[in-house]
Amino acid sequence: MEVVTVGLDLGRDVFQVHGVTSDGTIVFNRSVRRRQLLKFFGKLSSSLVGIEACGSAHHRPRTASLIQFGRRDRLTP
Repeated sequence: MEVVTVGLDLGRDVFQVHGVTSDGTIVFNRSVRRRQLLKFFGKLSSSLVGIEACGSAHHRPRTASLIQFGRRDRLTP
């Protein structure tokens, strides 16, 4: 099963990530610590990442370097 969309709920030290396939099947829904986030995304195939729209949402994806893993980010209200 290939994850095509990842939802990312930003937090100070812990992030909630939720991954689904193209048909909507849930592959994972788990918490990931900040220091493990890049390693976590490095294991996934290229996908769309939906990020909650908050004050740091514009800054976090770029500092987390999600783009280097082939991710496209999209803010969600």
